[in-house]
Amino acid sequence: MLHLYNWNNYISDTTIERFEKQCACRVVQDYYSDNEEMLAKLAAGATGYDLIVPTGNAVEALIRQQALRPLDKRLLPNLKNIDPAYLDTWFDPGNQYSVPYAYTITLIGYNSEKLRGMDLPLDSWAVVFEPRYLEKLKGHVTVLDSQRELLAAALKYLGYSANDDDETHWKQARDLIIRAKPYWAAFNASSYIKELTVGNIWLVHGYSNDIFQADLDAQNAARGFRILASLPKEGAVLALDSMVLHKSGPRPDLAHRFIDFMLDGRNSSELTNLIGSGNPNLAARPFIQPEIAHNTAVFPGRAQQARLEMLRDLDRNRRRVLSRIWTEIKLR
Repeated sequence: MLHLYNWNNYISDTTIERFEKQCACRVVQDYYSDNEEMLAKLAAGATGYDLIVPTGNAVEALIRQQALRPLDKRLLPNLKNIDPAYLDTWFDPGNQYSVPYAYTITLIGYNSEKLRGMDLPLDSWAVVFEPRYLEKLKGHVTVLDSQRELLAAALKYLGYSANDDDETHWKQARDLIIRAKPYWAAFNASSYIKELTVGNIWLVHGYSNDIFQADLDAQNAARGFRILASLPKEGAVLALDSMVLHKSGPRPDLAHRFIDFMLDGRNSSELTNLIGSGNPNLAARPFIQPEIAHNTAVFPGRAQQARLEMLRDLDRNRRRVLSRIWTEIKLR
């Protein structure tokens, strides 16, 4: 039995079934919708996970906590398929602990029909934060229920780095968020796909693969509208998610088999074709549907890539400050 702790909606049932058949084992999954939630659960004593799929800054935190098992690369012949641009990252030099899985971009998703003729700047975070635009959308906007992601969007809009940790700038971002908050329907990191699909929510601050999924669901249900994605001109967060082995996992053998299975080009391409995830696997490219391969929300061009940032981990002191700011945001 392989215990996998993964993001919501981040692997297809078909892929899981194929691996189960191949390894004659069962895959048991637990899900999270935010890195902080996953780290908090582990910190509270959750054990027994063979594999986890955290984002770079959370990988960095887990390495620092000595919570991970080093990889045995002799068991990963397919590691050669990964684009070198996604290897040897700042959070795990030499890839001692992590293997790239997929990436997402945090951007704007919107309902093509509901927003038609509204004259909104859909290429800017202004549409999420400025009351003059939000007035037209009141009650139909959601933002991610994630301290780091929401703060990053606000910081980018204000002209700062997503990793800026100057408390003065954080307070400016906090004030921007609090000003916009009355116009939002909710902080939502899990059910916003469904809300977009049925047309209750018209615009979201969300993950590229979720927005892709909402569009697919809307088309399958013949809703008469599309869910489109827009990468804000101010820049956005790119999250590279990686497979890591937790020290408490009882089956590192199966975990290595699963990692190598997911590094196979055809298996990896399913992530992109079915879920719309960005893909660091070069061997997957020939199997990716052309309309997805040309979608800049999934595979951004060079100029867009230059405006993307990966979130870095925060030290304990910064985490405390951010926690206080987040409480102020939620209570106001």
